[in-house]
Order: sequence, then C-alpha cells, then structure tokens
Amino acid sequence: MGPGNVEPTSSLMTDLLRKAGGFVVIDGGLATELERHGADLNDPLWSAKCLLTSPHLVRRVHLDYLEAGADIIITASYQGTIQGFEAKGFSQGQSEALLKKSVEIALEARDIYNGLCSDCVSDGAGDGRILKHRSILVAASVGSYGAYLADGSEYSGNYGHAMNLEYLKNFHRRRVQVLADSGADLIAFETVPNKLEAQAYAQLLEEENIKIPAWLSFNSKDGVNVVSGDSLLECVAIAEASKKVVAVGINCTPPRFIHDLILSMKKVTSKPILIYPNSGERYDADRKEWVQNTGVRDEDFVSYVNTWCEVGASLVGGCCRTTPNTIKAIYRALSNRSAALSPLK
Repeated sequence: MGPGNVEPTSSLMTDLLRKAGGFVVIDGGLATELERHGADLNDPLWSAKCLLTSPHLVRRVHLDYLEAGADIIITASYQGTIQGFEAKGFSQGQSEALLKKSVEIALEARDIYNGLCSDCVSDGAGDGRILKHRSILVAASVGSYGAYLADGSEYSGNYGHAMNLEYLKNFHRRRVQVLADSGADLIAFETVPNKLEAQAYAQLLEEENIKIPAWLSFNSKDGVNVVSGDSLLECVAIAEASKKVVAVGINCTPPRFIHDLILSMKKVTSKPILIYPNSGERYDADRKEWVQNTGVRDEDFVSYVNTWCEVGASLVGGCCRTTPNTIKAIYRALSNRSAALSPLK
C-alpha cells in the first residue's frame, strides 16, 4: 500500500510532525519513575497498580515528561487488562473504569501542563523545565498478551496455548474498545513480540471500527527479527497494510540494535517510524528485576538520536529505565536537528 491509501486518521500524525518541525518526542519509562517517587510495583499489574493506589504519582510522572519536552505521553495501562483487574477481584465495570482512569490522568497532566505554559512568558521556567505551548498527544497503551501474563513472555513471544488469532483478538477486544472511547488521541500497541499479535491488533481495529488511530511498536533482541523470531519485515508489513495504523516502530529494545532495525523497516513501510528503546539494561524475568550496569548512559543513548533520525526515525523517546533527563536530552537533540533542517527565514 502506498502513501496515497491512507485514511483521515493519518493526518493526526502528519499534523503533529509538521507542527513539531519534523521530529516528535515520546516520553520515557513510567515504572522506573513511579518507583523513584516511592511506588511499589511488585505486582502482576505493574505500573497499572498505581491507578488504584497512587494516581497522583502517575499524574506527576506524566507531568515530569511534559516538562522534559515530550510531545506524546503514554498512559499507565500497559499492564492494565480487564482480565488482570478481574483477577484482583474487580468487576468488569470497575475494570473498565480503571482503564478509562489511566487516560483521564494523562489528560489531567496535559491540562495542568498547558496551564503552566499559559502562566509562563518564555519557553522555560528558569529551573530546567520546558514550558512551551505545543500539540501534545495522549497515547493509550495496550501491552501484549505476554504483559498480562507477567512472566516475561512479552520478551519471548512464546504464548503457548494462546497462539491463536481469535483467542488474542477476544482477549484484547473490550480493552481496545474502552480505551478508544476514553478521550485518548491514539492507541499505542507496545512491545508486540510476534506476528500473530500484530495481526490480531490490525484486525481488531477494523472489526470494531476503532475511530482513533494507532501505532504498532515491536521489540527485538537480536537487531534482526522480533523477539519471537518472526520476521520484522512481515510484522511491519501488517502495520503498513492497515489504514488505521499511523506509525510503526520499535520499543523496549537495546539502543545498539536500533539503527539496523530502522533500515529494515524502511524497506517495507512509508509510515512514520517511531523509536523508543530501553536503556539497554537486561531484564531478568525470573527475578523480575533489571540487571544493573548493563545499559548505556543518557549521553551515550542520546548520541544515537541524530543517527536514528538520519536513517529514518521521526518519533523518538525512551522505554524501560529511561528518565525525564533522557527525554530532555532527546528534546534538545531533536530541537537542534529541526532548527538545522528548517529553511532560512
């Protein structure tokens, strides 16, 4: 499918990129920051647990990322599933309300941020915060089936009995419907580990006539295929063929793999490419913790950004273990890049 066969929903991303000077900043790790603010995430719901226990912390972290220059903030619903909430004893209605709450909190943070910008006469607050009126999108996060299992299988794509298209569609269906009607600007299908789940998402968007656009973001552990071993090119082709998918890319993947993955994706997609890697640290699924000192420093992470943009990325942020400092550095790098590429007035 060529770039001519796109629906009006694609204008959301086109407009955002145009207004941002060609490059857009995505936020960074949520769980890392919630823990830094004192949240205990040792729970199958992970960061979604804070929707129950400490929504003010979620709002604070969203605001921290906006003040670091993020143009897109991603909700705390990654590991929030109706099935997961019901396993904790919530009714379906309560579970759906928690999903909506994840979006409401992000929208509140955007409103607070816009208010701060209105009160500020310059682009900064003098304390390092970036207070700048701009288009800000709220992306409703949909984590993979593996994220719900909370056993690390979003890093393997090995779903056992759930390797069935209808099963996966039915697992995600109501959650996607609720998030699509919650006031979010788009849906972020994140850390997609295999081709089957990508197909499930693409079909769900059509079957349920979802009115807001979506992005699909895959993860890789070898820089060639997605984590299940499925072909990245085949996975990206699914996103390319969907009129409702407005961007495609890679998240929660070590920075050193990103350059080659972008080059691969460009072979099969004309859509904007988004990149939000993790810090490069390794996750131990058995111990449920990150292995310290296996990642890259912020300055090294950001040194990759220009290269990623040169080869085709247009939306850049961070995933696990990245912080507002990482995002602020990305914001500065992309601002400098936009300024350098803009025609002389």
